[in-house]
Amino acid sequence: MEEGPRVARSFKVVTYGCQMNMHDSERISGLLETAGYVRADDADTADVVVFNTCAVRENADNRLYGNLGHLRPTKVANPGMQIAVGGCLAQKDRGDIVTKAPWVDVVFGTHNIGSLPALLDRARHNEQAEVEILESLEVFPSTLPTRRESSYAGWVSISVGCNNTCTFCIVPSLRGRERDRRPGEILAEVEALVAEGVLEVTLLGQNVNSYGVEFGDRYAFGKLLRACGGIDGLERVRFTSPHPKDFTDDVIAAMAETPNVCHQLHMPLQSGSDAVLRAMRRSYRQDRYLGIIDKVRAAMPDAAITTDIIVGFPGETEADFEQTLEVVRAARFASAFTFQYSKRPGTPAATMEDQLPKAIVQERYDRLVATLEDITWEENKKFVGRTVEVLVAVGEGRKDSATGRMSGRARDGRLVHFDAGGNDGIRPGDIVEATITYAAPHHLNADGRPVSHRRTRAGDAYEAGRLPRTPGVSLGMPTLGAPAAAPTSATHCG
Repeated sequence: MEEGPRVARSFKVVTYGCQMNMHDSERISGLLETAGYVRADDADTADVVVFNTCAVRENADNRLYGNLGHLRPTKVANPGMQIAVGGCLAQKDRGDIVTKAPWVDVVFGTHNIGSLPALLDRARHNEQAEVEILESLEVFPSTLPTRRESSYAGWVSISVGCNNTCTFCIVPSLRGRERDRRPGEILAEVEALVAEGVLEVTLLGQNVNSYGVEFGDRYAFGKLLRACGGIDGLERVRFTSPHPKDFTDDVIAAMAETPNVCHQLHMPLQSGSDAVLRAMRRSYRQDRYLGIIDKVRAAMPDAAITTDIIVGFPGETEADFEQTLEVVRAARFASAFTFQYSKRPGTPAATMEDQLPKAIVQERYDRLVATLEDITWEENKKFVGRTVEVLVAVGEGRKDSATGRMSGRARDGRLVHFDAGGNDGIRPGDIVEATITYAAPHHLNADGRPVSHRRTRAGDAYEAGRLPRTPGVSLGMPTLGAPAAAPTSATHCG
């Protein structure tokens, strides 16, 4: 008797954390689709749920195990369902995950994303959990097939890992030493994205401006930015994140002289106090940081500078915190990601003396946020009356459906909500010019009709429902047809 056609299994990827994690999730989706899986709308109905985790914040563990607990009844009711946990928390906790949540089927680390389809296949065959954590990179992740989430903007990794030793950060121990891609590979990926209609690319790395250290060219990042300027059809180039200690004048020159490189710089400060920076093992000081900002603004007066700041690092005094406020007032950031210091086991800072009481940290944090909001609002008010170019996006404006607006990002990264004028055929991926009529601390409004609207290939792709896919080398993946739908009652979840 002939067997009927195999039904493809569905998957859902749930992502926590930074842009690097979000891009890793695009690779996970690409791997699973290449292996024959199909996307599901939500975790409760998927045959495979993959949690791509972050380990930076203190509540990362609680969030993961809370979500795993939420899925346990679904897994019990559907024993053929599989749950996989990857990313930084998986690299850190390893086998502890299946000890705490024995209904998890697969645990994989940051260095072996490409093994996921094979691990799922093995766990299903052996009817037991598979835990595989490699200590070093198996294959550069960008060589893996990638299913992009946007028709108009894409992330491209230029390096993975980090050679810094910041005392508050667990990332280097989880993602390893820095590994750099060759410029030709990076540019080929950018060109492939542009060929599918992508207008904007963000170059990703834990420390983008140390790019080139592996092949001995300290000016490699500036050269890469200039090379991106020669790619026809690429309208916007961004990058994140640079480290102040490695920032060179040639990068500022490349930003200023390359027309498609956006005048936006995200440069983590962490603290304005030299004493705290020393304790954090951040090898720059306040003067160095502000000096870079001065040079950037001299070359690009319109540059929007954003940052990361940690409040309440062990031993931080009121005088140290005031130094941070002074740098904030001098730098006049366009926006900032602010964090209350949280202990991460495995980091040197977790064992430092003088851990600060929560009440003190909260009070300083509130003051920092209030100071930042005053500054960002003042800076945004300068845009009222100006016309800005906006790349129309999806999901940037949570109230768009109620207000009749659409949203997107200006070239400097600011969020702009604009009156779509009854839409007039404007699609995500298109470019509009809009005149700003109102400013808030975190966004700009343009309440008149757009000054202009340019239809783009990215907008065409969005309208057609096409998302870019970049092929790659798939290691150890099952390739003989789509994975069969698992039986609903044959396997007991242990």
